[in-house]
Amino acid sequence: MSTFDAAPTALIVHAHPEPRSFSSAQMAAAAESLREAGYRVDVLDLYAEGWAPVLAREEFAPVDGPFKPQAAQLRAVEEGTLDAAVRGHLDRLLAADLLVLSFPLWWFSLPAVLKGWVDRVFVMGGVFGGAHGLFDAAALAGKRAMLLVTTGGSGEAFRPGGAFGPMDDFLFHIHRGMLEFVGYQVLDPVITYGPARLTEQERAAALDAVRGSVARVAATTSATSATSATSATVR
Repeated sequence: MSTFDAAPTALIVHAHPEPRSFSSAQMAAAAESLREAGYRVDVLDLYAEGWAPVLAREEFAPVDGPFKPQAAQLRAVEEGTLDAAVRGHLDRLLAADLLVLSFPLWWFSLPAVLKGWVDRVFVMGGVFGGAHGLFDAAALAGKRAMLLVTTGGSGEAFRPGGAFGPMDDFLFHIHRGMLEFVGYQVLDPVITYGPARLTEQERAAALDAVRGSVARVAATTSATSATSATSATVR
């Protein structure tokens, strides 16, 4: 298969306990839009899978002295003893050109199950540290990531001067401290504000807007990938 025949892969990591929620519908709309754009779409539904979010010492080989999670991760990567579930998710993460984190904004941050996924799968020695650096030198440099979010509050509440303040303030620790930290180029988030307060017609329009936003991301990502592939072929 030539470089030009290889479809890009998107990994969607979804965290909502209700499959009939707007958040889940939004995730499905994004997946549909990516497939229509030619992506292979891999969906990890953390609640459906029963993902265990706690990074525990029991998943690592015993050591003398205090348990140091990142040191344990690095050692497990180097020795090939990483927990099988974590290894499987890490492989899927590394294989994806685009990562989409899909979640409702709970307490102005990630749901615990998704934060626990980051704790366990953004493995030291696998995506940063060890043979990898940080930010542009990390393992996921050259790949892209975006957030797909729903909120309880309105769009007005998340503006400068609004009741909560700018949305960017709440997403910074995710964008910078998680995604950029391991090398990703972070794309603009796709956010539906207060879907519970929308009418059925408004929710349908919101899902159409999500499809359009994700399609534009897909087109930009595909164009960038094609340019990179052409440059690599020329060299």
